[in-house]
Amino acid sequence: MLDLSVIILTGNEELHIKRCLDIISPVAKDVFVIDCFSKDRTVEIAQSYANVHVLLHEWPATKYAGQFNWALENAPITTKWVMRLDADEYPMKDLVEEMQQKIPSLGDEITGIVLKRRHIFMGKWMKGGIYPVKLLRIFRYKKAICEQRLMDEHIQLLEGQSVEFEHDFCDENIHDISWFCRKHVDYAAREAVDLLDIELNLIGIAMADRNRKISTQSEKKRRLKHSYAKKPLFWRSFAYFFYRYFLRGGFLDGKEGFVFNFVQGWWYRTLVDIKILEVRKWLKANNLNMETMEGKNALKGYIKNHWGIIL
Repeated sequence: MLDLSVIILTGNEELHIKRCLDIISPVAKDVFVIDCFSKDRTVEIAQSYANVHVLLHEWPATKYAGQFNWALENAPITTKWVMRLDADEYPMKDLVEEMQQKIPSLGDEITGIVLKRRHIFMGKWMKGGIYPVKLLRIFRYKKAICEQRLMDEHIQLLEGQSVEFEHDFCDENIHDISWFCRKHVDYAAREAVDLLDIELNLIGIAMADRNRKISTQSEKKRRLKHSYAKKPLFWRSFAYFFYRYFLRGGFLDGKEGFVFNFVQGWWYRTLVDIKILEVRKWLKANNLNMETMEGKNALKGYIKNHWGIIL
């Protein structure tokens, strides 16, 4: 058993939590399930494992990052290492073996471990498109936090260096396509705010990106996102889909690959642009100058009233 604590944030995850815990609980010393008062059997299932500890905490306004950082501050963690895992994720057998072999021998200068994420969509591994996504998911306790942003929150090292492991963990959500699309409607508003922040310096998060120590691939993606934000609306969403589906081989994953790349790579990105177009029209109609605090505060009010996001 590794000197490792795993933090899993949950909210009505009875469909996934058993699969995740069956795989990770035999590997880690402790697993902390931070639940935001689920109405299904999530808590009941989690409490059936000897080394799983359930902490109840309301989902904060700061979303995922706020909840994860609350767990770091309040869970009784006694291990050297911490792993971030979602309920619909799980490590592959090869990754478990690699973790058991390598983690105990890592030097003190290594404070983070980057893992490769494998998407399983409609029962099929999406080998083309965006694979592999490399994310910093394991870190020494008190050496990292979850960066505070609305979308694409990464683990941010406070000191030290990271290494990359060879094998994968899986992201396999088994909800139906309607659930998948509804989730991306919610994501679209948050992503729109992220892009507006890059474009207009609305809340200042984007300005601090260069100072964050995240995985190398994540840093590259963040730079590309800043470039993407400057491209024309709607053209950029099509270009992104074309890149994923044709140039990165998403078409090789069959019908499932088309659905995955179309919904996540084109439809979702187009929805984000529609929301930004609405904002631009509203700003123009109200003669608001985004270089002034009055203009920025007015836009924050619009986002709160129309999208339910408090900035």
